[in-house]
Amino acid sequence: MFCNKNKRSLSTLTWTDCLDRINAHNNKVNAFVSVQDKSVLESDATQLGKGGPLKDMPIAIKDNFCTSALPTTCGSAMLKDFVSPYNATVVDLLHQAGAKLVGKTNMDEFGMGSANIFSNSGPVSNPWNYKANHTALDDASQIRVAGGSSGGSAAAVAMDMCAVALGSDTGGSVRLPAAYCGVVGYKPSYGQVSRNGLVAYANSLDTVGLLGHSVSDIASVYNVLSHHDEKDPTSMPADLRTRILDQEQDLASQWQDTKGGDLSGLRVGIPNEYYVQELSTEVLDTWRSGIKSLRDRGASIVPVSLPHTEYALPAYYIIALAEASSNLARFDGVRYGHRSDKGSSTDLIYADTRSEGFGSEVQRRILLGTHVLTAGTYESHFLPAQQARRLIMDDYNKVFLMKNDLGDDNKPSTATDQKVHVLLSPSSISTAPTLQKCLPDRSKDNSEGVVEAYVNDVMTVPASLAGLPAITLPFGRSPTNGYPIGLQLVSQYGYDRFLLDISDRIMDQI
Repeated sequence: MFCNKNKRSLSTLTWTDCLDRINAHNNKVNAFVSVQDKSVLESDATQLGKGGPLKDMPIAIKDNFCTSALPTTCGSAMLKDFVSPYNATVVDLLHQAGAKLVGKTNMDEFGMGSANIFSNSGPVSNPWNYKANHTALDDASQIRVAGGSSGGSAAAVAMDMCAVALGSDTGGSVRLPAAYCGVVGYKPSYGQVSRNGLVAYANSLDTVGLLGHSVSDIASVYNVLSHHDEKDPTSMPADLRTRILDQEQDLASQWQDTKGGDLSGLRVGIPNEYYVQELSTEVLDTWRSGIKSLRDRGASIVPVSLPHTEYALPAYYIIALAEASSNLARFDGVRYGHRSDKGSSTDLIYADTRSEGFGSEVQRRILLGTHVLTAGTYESHFLPAQQARRLIMDDYNKVFLMKNDLGDDNKPSTATDQKVHVLLSPSSISTAPTLQKCLPDRSKDNSEGVVEAYVNDVMTVPASLAGLPAITLPFGRSPTNGYPIGLQLVSQYGYDRFLLDISDRIMDQI
């Protein structure tokens, strides 16, 4: 029953088409930071999986995945022109499946941002700025961002520069750009896809994500990538994968004989806590329309409560920034990456190198994360954030019909008739904001603007903290500015193929 089992890929893009579109439009959108040479794509060296399941599918890779053929810069001057000696596991798997890796996509520096404006290669422009006639807007103040930190990957898909793009999702970095750019953005369960070769931002949150025009295409790539990897200590064990897959098959049998668009028997939860003050009217209206659409197709709509959601955003930024501070300490000007040439004394090399190599947003997050890990603050901030994370995970376990096989005891604290298969919520609080609104104003204190930017993640971070599979689907467009609006579906840990199948059925009728 799972999508893509008997359904061919919907993409008709060829890799030569994609190279042509990159050459024609990348100067406006700035989605790619490096592009593979056509002669390399034609060579036998990329044909390891010539007859594989992804034969000749053009795929783009976010620039924080290690590749030996193209630079891996993470959007940072710290790693300018750095070429990895090895490929990330997912890159090797794509090669073996016959995919054509057309290039590396732009990103917020080290994945730290929600608008893809903090990049050493410059900001990514939302493709919907050019959708009508592929020419620049007359008024530069109306140019909107693509979202971050995987904005380059989302923009590449939206501009048909690739069929599918890899991104990374730490707190919404695939789902938010997908909503802004009008494409599908999928974050698997934590541990489903190997992180080996993904440059770390926050180890306990980082997830390999996928962006595409169709759920079917994303499922094709996910099936290639979802395997246990002994090189990744957080990779889901093979026995747990098998156990959950068996449970998914039992659950899927409920829809085995129904038509593609029929959602009878599906229980969809609407979390009360996602009605936040910052939610725009047009996004709220799209959410209501999405609820009505699913109800009209047979789904049962169930109001649910996730009471600890209000703690998700502060808990996320405490945990993520603390882990980022630890991870980025390795960039010291000695082992690899940029090194200051000021001729500093030994004790200043570290400080000069990091001041020159890291951008303002990365420096801000490192400083905040270092503060969180200091004596006293660790006890008052970091430990409570971890406790809040546990409570958020418990909230999800109480509302899902399926058991969490990571240790949920499935206590009957919630009546079965109040439990659900999936949750439906907005992916963002608004349509894509303008570039002008997102760029920091260096002429004055911008602390309020920084906090406002962090609020953009409020819809996506709860699922990240719980490690759950989540997907953004394009559900509509704003009646005022015409830009896309996405809604998010979340399911229980490990039920990735079930979520993809339900999403595919929904997309059939959108």
